[in-house]
Amino acid sequence: MASVAQWVQGARPRTLPNSIAPVLAGWGAAAALGSSHWARALLALVVALALQIGVNYANDYSDGIRGTDAVRVGPMRLVGSGVAAPGAVRTAALVSFAVAGMAGLVLVTLAGRWWLLPLGAACMAAAWCYTGGPRPYGYAGFGEPAVFVFFGLVAVLGTQYVVSGRITLTGAVAAIAVGAMSAAVLVANNLRDIPTDALAAKRTIAVRLGDQRTRTLYTVLLAVPLVVTLGLATTRWTTLAGLLALFFAVPALRRVRGGANGAELIPVLRDTGLAMLVWAMATGAALAF
Repeated sequence: MASVAQWVQGARPRTLPNSIAPVLAGWGAAAALGSSHWARALLALVVALALQIGVNYANDYSDGIRGTDAVRVGPMRLVGSGVAAPGAVRTAALVSFAVAGMAGLVLVTLAGRWWLLPLGAACMAAAWCYTGGPRPYGYAGFGEPAVFVFFGLVAVLGTQYVVSGRITLTGAVAAIAVGAMSAAVLVANNLRDIPTDALAAKRTIAVRLGDQRTRTLYTVLLAVPLVVTLGLATTRWTTLAGLLALFFAVPALRRVRGGANGAELIPVLRDTGLAMLVWAMATGAALAF
């Protein structure tokens, strides 16, 4: 039976910047319009965090029962390591999705935007079908595009919309930046897992592109927020604070460009996530204040 610490590790806390960053960026874009609505922003954060934890448990369950996690380089997986029963991990995923659904329902009620309910359902379906179901799209190389859409465009613009009732160009470019960095986290993860994913017939973008082109893709994605920051600074110079993300982005890029492999890439996931979080915090604050 898995311990509390193992359940926490199974929730993959290092991935949580992927859900916190878009809410911070979206709230900043909304606050730039004179709207803050802290309660709505906090509910959006609950939705994002619950979905992230839910998808992490769902991936643990689905990859575990498929045998994909039988040989791993990265952190422990509950099902793959045998410390938790598959049914228990599946239940944890469903409970997390339920929390996201309830918080989302309250948020939609407060915002009065009922058409957002189908979008929320689509987010949950995407979270489950990444590695679950008969044809998981994560196994076909569509993981990074889905992360860009749901953790970038949908999460950032969705937050801006429920808080302010509007979507702006500033929000859109912030969504592109966050989506690119979130996709970069997954690219780094899949770069590390190329050998084991290839054996498990998991045809991620990294497996399809190969080692060197995957490193190039990571570099391009990590450059996107830099370009966005310089663009935003032409109208609001304080957004240059987003360059603070380079403190974490540069070491991560050095490792990837330096040919790090296997466990050597684990710090890259951490630093890329922290770079995204710092960028969202700094840019969101600059837009808001």
